[in-house]
Amino acid sequence: MHITDIAEMEDRILLGHGSGGQLSHDLINGLFVKYFDNPTIKDQTDSAILKIDKDLLAFTTDSFVVDPVFFPGGDIGKLAVAGTVNDMAVSGATPLYLSSSFIIEEGFGMEELETIVRSMAEEAKKAGVMIVTGDTKVVDKGKLDKIFINTSGIGELPEKHKNISSGKDIKFGDKIIINGSIGDHGMAILAAREFLNLSSDLKSDCACLNQLIRKAMEASPNIKFMRDATRGGLATVLSELAAEKDFGVQIDESSIPVDEKVKGMCEILGFDPLYVANEGKIVMVVDKDDAKNVIDSLRTDELGRESTIIGEIVGDHPGKAWIKTIIGGNRILDMLAGEQLPRIC
Repeated sequence: MHITDIAEMEDRILLGHGSGGQLSHDLINGLFVKYFDNPTIKDQTDSAILKIDKDLLAFTTDSFVVDPVFFPGGDIGKLAVAGTVNDMAVSGATPLYLSSSFIIEEGFGMEELETIVRSMAEEAKKAGVMIVTGDTKVVDKGKLDKIFINTSGIGELPEKHKNISSGKDIKFGDKIIINGSIGDHGMAILAAREFLNLSSDLKSDCACLNQLIRKAMEASPNIKFMRDATRGGLATVLSELAAEKDFGVQIDESSIPVDEKVKGMCEILGFDPLYVANEGKIVMVVDKDDAKNVIDSLRTDELGRESTIIGEIVGDHPGKAWIKTIIGGNRILDMLAGEQLPRIC
């Protein structure tokens, strides 16, 4: 590539700017936070924490552009509801209300649209939230790829949970927990893209996690941090958690659950499961004395059967996340660089 080509790319949006990794991080900080400058947006948590009189609210928004629209284990509608519910739940909030806005390509099938809307209604009912407002726009055929959905959500946040989204209460020795195998969603989406000629019985882990999270919070008052490992995967969450902190993150690769089919696909295609997207996995940081209680509570739920401790907060290498590899070495976990899998959510 010529130097002039690289320079031109720096002046344009790339797919990697939507990956949830380093390019996304740079775009958010260098553009959006720069101009939308206020203390709340600078926190960059999954949900904005807002104080209205004496009450705390969690407020979040997300857009969904997944390709294909229907995939094993879900569809764009289920994904939209689950993704927004989870962003509130990992902040320690009780999700209450959602909006739903649709941008639809002219010619999109009415039967397909009804399937998506029905899926959204079913997932919202399952999560105990209501979809109370929305909007619909239709664009000319060829100006959009089928359908895009934006959802926003509002939830109640108890005062005692206000620091969960920022991790301000984390200390050395706290344990890092995940509720199951990683990479299922990204690999299921990849296998569903017919042009890749892959066949797999993998299903997306797409699910609303608020009820699972509530069980964990009832088991322990000492959950210090939660984040759903979506775009950028587990590695990016851990890298962001450690960044610019006075502690380090240390995890053990041998303790991280990965489905054998996911592992096999990743090996064939050259992907690292640590960076593959999930839509039903929470990363939790919990006081070491409460870790067992939290895991026991998570394992009572179908979405948390494989919950396990994968690492801890350490005093070594502050500001960095490290992984002890299966072969016995150590390596740094950085944010996802570039775009590993485009349009996975």
